[in-house]
Amino acid sequence: MGPVRDKINALASKGRTVAVASFDGKPAALIAFADEAKKDAKQALDRLRALDIETVMITGDNEQTAKAVAEEVGVERVLANVRPEGKADEVSKLQSQGDSVAMVGDGVNDAPALAQADLGIAIGAGTDVAIESAGMALSGERLGAVADAIELSRATPASSSRTCSGPLRTTRSVSRWQPGCSTPSPAGLCRPWWRRQRWPCRASPLWRTALRLQRFHPK
Repeated sequence: MGPVRDKINALASKGRTVAVASFDGKPAALIAFADEAKKDAKQALDRLRALDIETVMITGDNEQTAKAVAEEVGVERVLANVRPEGKADEVSKLQSQGDSVAMVGDGVNDAPALAQADLGIAIGAGTDVAIESAGMALSGERLGAVADAIELSRATPASSSRTCSGPLRTTRSVSRWQPGCSTPSPAGLCRPWWRRQRWPCRASPLWRTALRLQRFHPK
């Protein structure tokens, strides 16, 4: 078994899962399996690191295979030999360390972990149960869409704060005094016609933010 074991280890170091076929109790062949990493995986993970997000891979593969894949695509931490029902537990452990966890998955086995995470992100081409368990479903199979969504979410509050500041000041000043009233109105009440006049000021942050975000482009 020495030479066979060496070949198994060599294949595992390249990210392969190996099965041994035997004949009359002796090894006859090695069958190596591998899941190909998505073409944009490395680029997507590089973008997440640039956003100051730590990446962790939770997998049922053995540690040697998992580390080979992680090294190929640039994952920072590896949790290997995790049974399907244990993925949610691993997410819970990360949360217990004070981390906010976003889980990305597409399979039936990922569903409990997607539900456990602070944010479950399902790949749009995944199973229905994964999509139903997640808080967000991405169209297509691009992992880069995860970074796109995070960049967009971070751009939205910044845009909203710029568009809201002016209308909010206007609304506060109107609440103190309403034109058309002989005296300032107690309890911030005003006549119906003036409420209709004020509504565009209150609604403007919504459409101004939407128009501003139309110019958003992922990095």
